Amino acid sequence: MTRTVQNRATAPRSAGDRARRPASSAAGPDAPKRRLSAADRRREILAKSIEYFATVGFDGGTRELARHLGTTQPLLYRYFPNKDALIQEIYKVVYLDQWNPRWDSLLTDRKVPLRQRLQTFYEEYTDVILNPQWMRIYFFAGLKGVSINERYLALVEERILWRLLREFRAEYGLPAALEPGPGDLELAWQLQGGIFYYGVRRYVYQTPVQLSKSEMISTALDSFFAGYKSALDRSRPTPRSS
Repeated sequence: MTRTVQNRATAPRSAGDRARRPASSAAGPDAPKRRLSAADRRREILAKSIEYFATVGFDGGTRELARHLGTTQPLLYRYFPNKDALIQEIYKVVYLDQWNPRWDSLLTDRKVPLRQRLQTFYEEYTDVILNPQWMRIYFFAGLKGVSINERYLALVEERILWRLLREFRAEYGLPAALEPGPGDLELAWQLQGGIFYYGVRRYVYQTPVQLSKSEMISTALDSFFAGYKSALDRSRPTPRSS
């Protein structure tokens, strides 16, 4: 019996057996990989770098990054001459490229009530930023003191908050010459920050949230509209009695 089992174990495979072997195993582990173009390689490095920094933060060095990428530092430097150049490209991909040009016209389209415009904008905008990778990049950059957060906050003020304030004041009936001031900007930041912190609770702290994202945005806008209108009402000069 033992000899029979051994003979079966050592007998060469038949042609039929070989034909039934998976094609992938015939290629073997050393089969050559498809060569990427320079543009595709650069995109792959960038995508994996975003994944890496979102996991370990911006203290991670290029040697460790190259190991994570499965490549070498010289190859990494062929596409990005230094770590700062890579970080600036991450800023472009994570922040600038995520901005939808349609939002520029949406925020300033006075044919549509502002409340409706802002609901649509914030629902679409939060679809982009309220995710674990985006938020981890944001917080790691802030803790490290990387300049991309400072540039992003300036972008938020320019493209969202100042526009929001001007549109509100126009709908309220104030002349365009009366520009919003620092106090107005702080009120707008309270709206922006409240919406953003919903994502922090959900994706960073991973704690339960009480409303759907759409409901949260609607509630935040209701509070902002009531509060800002009240602030503008108080700032209006009272007519003198005759």
